[in-house]
Amino acid sequence: MVDVQASLDAIAGRPALAQAAEQGARLVDLWPLTNAEHLANDAKYAEDLQVRISMVLAQLMTGEDVTIPDAEYVYEGAEDIPGRPQDLVDALMAANDAIEAAAQAQDDQSKTLADLAETLGSGWDQARQQDVAAGVAKAEQSLDGQNKSPESSRGKEGVAQALAASLEICRDLLQRAGADSDHAAAAAPVLVYVNELDERLGIPRAFLSAEDVIHALGLLDDPEAFADLLAPLVGAEWDHHRQEVLWDPEEAKRKAKEDDERKSREALQAKFAHVPEDPNKPPVQL
Repeated sequence: MVDVQASLDAIAGRPALAQAAEQGARLVDLWPLTNAEHLANDAKYAEDLQVRISMVLAQLMTGEDVTIPDAEYVYEGAEDIPGRPQDLVDALMAANDAIEAAAQAQDDQSKTLADLAETLGSGWDQARQQDVAAGVAKAEQSLDGQNKSPESSRGKEGVAQALAASLEICRDLLQRAGADSDHAAAAAPVLVYVNELDERLGIPRAFLSAEDVIHALGLLDDPEAFADLLAPLVGAEWDHHRQEVLWDPEEAKRKAKEDDERKSREALQAKFAHVPEDPNKPPVQL
């Protein structure tokens, strides 16, 4: 019989997971946020994250080239976009509905995931639904009795364990859902569920592009390769999240001004670099 904890420990100990865990621990250490500017920055990040995730879900659902402006427009309430296919807009609306429903779900996670699959048009047949439900029950049972508060994952070891669990649950559910590069839409409900699972595990939500997801779907039979691919992407998103929270508009203006002045000096030096020095020019007295 496979020792589940030993498998998770092996994944959590991989270099890619260790690096991502350090990035995650730096982000989690910021909480609880008390600075008003940081709280506002985090709220803005959460909105941007939903826009980006809805874009990816719609890409997986339709196979079309969905853009950030498309996703922003629908997030802000649009029900049609001039010159854009209606099925793309419908997919974005469904993606936002699914994200918001998952965030509000409380009890039966198997039913939640089945509802997400229906909302997102995953194409799961009855057998897939039953297999995914069994996988969710298994995942939820493995989490029972664990301390899943954010404090339990504050250190990098805790983040590594939580991320390893998240990735393994994600991989298992994607397999059960029958997701692959030809059936990428089947992955969409799982991705929404796992992002909410991360919240319960005490680690921040993550973001994967549609290309990242499709690449990962080719690695479902190899737990280590799957983890090695996704962990750095998750870690990079966590670094981005931290930078967004700590962003200081005044400091950004100061740095931008310094950069502009430096570029102007460099351009001026380059312009006159070919002009020879006048040997008869008197020295400047300082």
